[in-house]
Amino acid sequence: MIRTLLVANRGEIARRIFATCRALGVTTVAVHSDADADAPFVAEADLAVRLPGNTPAETYLRIDLVLDAARRAGADAVHPGYGFLAENADFAAAVTDAGLTWVGPPAKAIAAMGDKMAAKALLADAGVPMLPTWTEADQVTGFPVLVKAAAGGGGRGMRVVRDAAGLAEAVAGARREAAAAFGDGTVFIERYVERGRHVEVQIFGDTHGTVVALGVRDCSIQRRHQKIVEEAPGVLPPEVRERLHEAAVAAGRAVDYVGAGTVEFLLAPDGEVHFLEMNTRLQVEHPVTEAVTGWDLVRLQLLVAEGEPLPLTATPPADGHAIEVRLCAEDPAQGFRPATGTLHRFAIPGVAGEFTPTKGLRLDTGVVDGSAVSVHYDSMLAKLVAWAPTRAEAARALAAALARAELHGVATNRDLLVRVLRSREFGAAEADTSFLERHEEVFAPLLAADQLPLVALAAALAGAAGRRAAAPVLGGLPSGWRNVPAFPQVTRFAGPDGEIEVRYRLDRTGTLADWSVSPASASTTQDESAAGGDAAPDVTVVEAAPNRVVLDVDGTRRAFRVHRVGAEVFVDGPDGAASLSELPRFPLPTAELAAGSLLAPLPGAVTRVHVEVGQRVTAGDLLLTLEAMKLEHPVLAPTDGVVAELPVPAGGQVDTGAVLAVVTEEDPR
Repeated sequence: MIRTLLVANRGEIARRIFATCRALGVTTVAVHSDADADAPFVAEADLAVRLPGNTPAETYLRIDLVLDAARRAGADAVHPGYGFLAENADFAAAVTDAGLTWVGPPAKAIAAMGDKMAAKALLADAGVPMLPTWTEADQVTGFPVLVKAAAGGGGRGMRVVRDAAGLAEAVAGARREAAAAFGDGTVFIERYVERGRHVEVQIFGDTHGTVVALGVRDCSIQRRHQKIVEEAPGVLPPEVRERLHEAAVAAGRAVDYVGAGTVEFLLAPDGEVHFLEMNTRLQVEHPVTEAVTGWDLVRLQLLVAEGEPLPLTATPPADGHAIEVRLCAEDPAQGFRPATGTLHRFAIPGVAGEFTPTKGLRLDTGVVDGSAVSVHYDSMLAKLVAWAPTRAEAARALAAALARAELHGVATNRDLLVRVLRSREFGAAEADTSFLERHEEVFAPLLAADQLPLVALAAALAGAAGRRAAAPVLGGLPSGWRNVPAFPQVTRFAGPDGEIEVRYRLDRTGTLADWSVSPASASTTQDESAAGGDAAPDVTVVEAAPNRVVLDVDGTRRAFRVHRVGAEVFVDGPDGAASLSELPRFPLPTAELAAGSLLAPLPGAVTRVHVEVGQRVTAGDLLLTLEAMKLEHPVLAPTDGVVAELPVPAGGQVDTGAVLAVVTEEDPR
């Protein structure tokens, strides 16, 4: 029986496993990097062992350090979570060789499925349907194709190629990204199915020969080949569901599978099923299966690792419907690049439970207020899961909770997720893997441009109320009171689309007399709004406190929650959220950047420089490649010109805002 369990992972999945361990009375051990020393999962563990360093290669990927931590903490079992070493056969073997219980499939099964080409050959012999696959570019017989990493998943190393001209560069780029992410740059190429659906079957095996399917999940909503919305049960015809169950169980039996695993398939528009890969671990999206089956999959993992038989021998019926979204630190203004920073507030209303099977709204997260989002790890902040009796109810509840969430300090993909959940195609269960490519409208922010003036006004009023509340004398005077009441108050903000200026005037009773919001450079009268000079709506201030402003707008009350951190102002309103930065009235002079400077959007390392100083480039040319948060980010020429400076060589580390290149109209030499 397992008494003390070390979790060889971090963040949300470590907290998830700890929750089940607490319920079972199992002592928990965390391992952590220096960057994670103050993370919630470390604080929640019964014991914690430091792994000196920050990067995964220095810490979580070091088998020797993890095993030494288990010895020092007195652990008798190791759970790999997912990611890092979860699908590393050498790690599984090392754990068992050390006399510890491995909470996962046998090393032999991990090795068999870890090489995706070998896995395809093995499972094809077991009768699992396959897509045409090639190992070399010159073998490809038709397009489009998908280049994939042989040693990993999660979308890393994947490239869609639609013609022969782009294949060589796609293969080279996939190899670089796969080598950086998995330590193995081997790739293969398979037929790409247009308008396919990504579906997967959760399987479970025990040491007594039982392998059972726990239902089908649909994970078709993807961006950069990474899942962002998952649901169970997948909306499928009964005969297709049965075929998927049979193929997944056959795959598990072919490798004598033990523990939790996922067999992933591509469902073509014609109803044909094609094997993609088998993940020999617990999946990120396992909570939706837990929600509709009622089974705690981590508990089942621990029971199976202890040698107990599975308490179920057939696929359980699905109860209701569950949908999960992956809430990630990504900046929509930067093409959804991973974002870093301090999470000043992380609050989601209506959560019924965390980390274990829950009816209603479930939250699995690795962050809390004040958490630092580091460049060293992936961008996922949390998984939010909604269970309801019907799919439509689950989607509606999940979208509403996301829309009302307060997510301050780090940009996220929240608005995208809400728009996907509220889209007609998703509501009709017709979405496929190219959904986001066809629907640019879902990338628009929830807060419409014509609502920003009200948000800015609320931010200005809250700021004034905060200053009055902190005033040591005459705090009872209305904010902005003057002997000459015709003169307006002016507050300037840096907004999502540039600087904006709020002007408002209060009468002697504190009532809003008139107001306007405009671009800071514009010249408008006080009775005009930011929306192209249209007359501002009739607004009455119902309440103006430092943290809450209520405005009556043309007869309808609108409440805004305001959270200020230094100069940053976060406003959550009924139509969406915005982050503003109050600008000083008398700004200090700053150094000017050279014209044409291209800045690093986040900290990272320059992996390749593709041009030379003095080289003429055209708009869109690839200048260099920046690697950050496990992904490659191309830096492209913004305009035609000449490369004037390349201050960072290949291999150089940069911080956010560092100059990566300068492109000018003429050669400065």
